[in-house]
Amino acid sequence: MYRTFRLKRDILITMNPRTTSFFIGTMIAAMFATGIIVYSHMPPSAASHWDMAGRATGFLPRFWAAFLAPSIALALWGLWALLPKIDPIAPGFKGFRYAYDFIWVLLTAFLAYIYALTLWANLGVSINMAYFVMPAVALLFIVLGAILPLIKRNWFVGIRTPWTLSSDLVWEKTHKVAAWLFILAGVIVGISTFTSLTQNLWVILTPLLLAALVPVAYSYILFLREKSS
Repeated sequence: MYRTFRLKRDILITMNPRTTSFFIGTMIAAMFATGIIVYSHMPPSAASHWDMAGRATGFLPRFWAAFLAPSIALALWGLWALLPKIDPIAPGFKGFRYAYDFIWVLLTAFLAYIYALTLWANLGVSINMAYFVMPAVALLFIVLGAILPLIKRNWFVGIRTPWTLSSDLVWEKTHKVAAWLFILAGVIVGISTFTSLTQNLWVILTPLLLAALVPVAYSYILFLREKSS
């Protein structure tokens, strides 16, 4: 376990604000460029949401379908730069900035991937969105789970409850448990994608909800134990 932790840290330590900004900026520029290129080829009312069977259930005007996701990514880029400067607990996210930067690159890449699928589907290509989106969601949770233990106590990133924010020990133990839950949820979602279970929304949502909610309850239990000791 310790060697695995060091390996993850050694790989991610190469991340820094400059390289992160370059990666994020490049992806956002590519998103806007792609939207401009395909804009005239998209239908006036473009599909934006799909059910688990791959049927379009929501639509947006062509402009928003082409440029909403890149605009959100651009706003998130600004948020990425702002948060380390205003965090009162961990100014500059010293000691885990590399993990923070990697998370934002990962999230931007995920958004760019979903955006690309959306454009693809609206250009007349017949695809089942669930079979393309769910593996990406699974991978996202698995990678986030691997990174969670690297994040130190702060106000903006990680499992932020009143109890994790009040104690480094509660924060650390909660994130170790959350890491395994995130990884397990990702594995379950990934497996369900290639079975008939993908038609059952609760098979997808249940492990994701548990991964989000169990650490909250666990952090409270840890807090009570620490308080009583």
